Amino acid sequence: MNNPEYYGHPRREMGPFVPGDARRVLDIGCGAGAFAAGLKESRKNSGGDLEIWGVEMCPEAAKLAAEVMDKILSGDFSSVLPELPEGYFDCIVLNDVLEHVVHPDDILRRIKPLLAKGGVVVASIPNVRHFFNVVNLAVGGRWDYTDEGILDRTHLRFFTRDSMKRMFQDTGYRVDTMQGINATGSLKFKLVNLLTLGRWSDMKYLQFAVVASLQD
Repeated sequence: MNNPEYYGHPRREMGPFVPGDARRVLDIGCGAGAFAAGLKESRKNSGGDLEIWGVEMCPEAAKLAAEVMDKILSGDFSSVLPELPEGYFDCIVLNDVLEHVVHPDDILRRIKPLLAKGGVVVASIPNVRHFFNVVNLAVGGRWDYTDEGILDRTHLRFFTRDSMKRMFQDTGYRVDTMQGINATGSLKFKLVNLLTLGRWSDMKYLQFAVVASLQD
């Protein structure tokens, strides 16, 4: 595990998007289990039980996640899919996962049978239209890959708010919630957004949180 911090982000801002009545959660790309640990702790404090399964490709991270997960499956999603029970999970979490795969729409289709009745998918997806990313490209002519962030060198796909929504709809989901998270507080952005009458409001957010349920 070259960068332990990469696998240990707690992603507390995503916790509120997991439905309060969810009892069985699948966290795909769970890293070292920091998000699951925080979610379990918050539910424990509110008196609710929570069973969390995790899927993680990095063996070292999966070993750490096993200490907090109820069950951990180590490997890529395709290889562990046969071990995941159908109709079992009230919530499937994809925190900054879909941008790392060649065919994210295929992942969304393949997890549908795993959802229990009324279950939802909760996802965090980087916003390629983030203000500073656009400024670096449009003004500076720069598209520099980094170790993490929007231009993480392991990202294979890039999304805007509209393309995120379209991907979920095209794969048989209804988008119930789409909310920007990790907003910039930049005065430059506020001025530009004011001058454009709010047309660039989506550029404020580093990521968008999506909650989606199966279409009827």
